[in-house]
Amino acid sequence: MYKAAHEVWAAVSGTTPGEAWLRREEPKSPELVVKYRDAVAQLERGVPLPYAVGRVGFRTIDLAIDRRALIPRPETEGLVELVLARCSGGLVADIGTGSGCIALALAVEGQFDKIVAVEHSPAAAALARENVQRIGPKTPVEIREGNLLAPLGANGERFRAIVANPPYLTTSEYEALDPSVRAFEPSEALVSGIDGLAATRALFAGAAALLEPGGLLALEIDEQRDGAVRQLGRDYGWSVDISHDLFNCPRYALSIKED
Repeated sequence: MYKAAHEVWAAVSGTTPGEAWLRREEPKSPELVVKYRDAVAQLERGVPLPYAVGRVGFRTIDLAIDRRALIPRPETEGLVELVLARCSGGLVADIGTGSGCIALALAVEGQFDKIVAVEHSPAAAALARENVQRIGPKTPVEIREGNLLAPLGANGERFRAIVANPPYLTTSEYEALDPSVRAFEPSEALVSGIDGLAATRALFAGAAALLEPGGLLALEIDEQRDGAVRQLGRDYGWSVDISHDLFNCPRYALSIKED
């Protein structure tokens, strides 16, 4: 319990656990004490830590987070790493941006002309805009509202890469999730049709028309659906390479349209 309280204080105060420990005897501002007590009360109700403290780290950035968007996972950081290793310059689109984590990480760490972040939920899009303002990335990030690829392609724009962590669970899989996920995180960011592949299928079907020649479609996938994703990509004329995450699970589909 002491360790948990220590971690909560560090998160609320915007420091590392080590810094919080070294400064433990310093006077605490009344505002932070109130935030800390509120966070502890939320945790006691089962609220996930990032939602309770209102912030989450993602690669090199610190994001505001609440129940408007999915909590970013470490696995998604690996998707960003793969895109950065393969792409630079030009336009990049992040589909289903949620909190803006992928778009902002690419904007901060990459060398791109612009990131276009698409979000279907107006509430999540508002959170992403707040994070753009909060971080002020060197590369412009534009938030567009709409479903999947629909907001892209105006005035003939073409993208160097299209990146997404799309929903990839079935309803039954969602219902079997831990209550800390099911009760608090938005279901629309997790569930995707009767086979879990509706969003992935739409991305394979429509992305090629929006990419530059040789452009990259980079998707996070469910570890149990790597074979189905590979076959789905082939059905739509993509060459699909499946990469593994830090836990050695098949997690990323990196695809180039075949000639």
